[in-house]
Amino acid sequence: MREFLVSFHKVVSDDTGHDHRVLQQSVLVRADSNAAALVEAKTLFCRQRGIGDWSLRADTCDIAEIADLAA
Repeated sequence: MREFLVSFHKVVSDDTGHDHRVLQQSVLVRADSNAAALVEAKTLFCRQRGIGDWSLRADTCDIAEIADLAA
């Protein structure tokens, strides 16, 4: 099983019109694949925020593998 860090960001504009990605939350999940990790992280994000769709609070999500726990 592998471990992934999934980060959710919202894109906001500053007063000069420049866009910035603002971290909303990071979720650490264990899964067999990137796809499974994204599904799990999105589910956790929604549950913790009490929403039905993660894109209501974030515009993007990034995934990074942290470690292979079987190694």
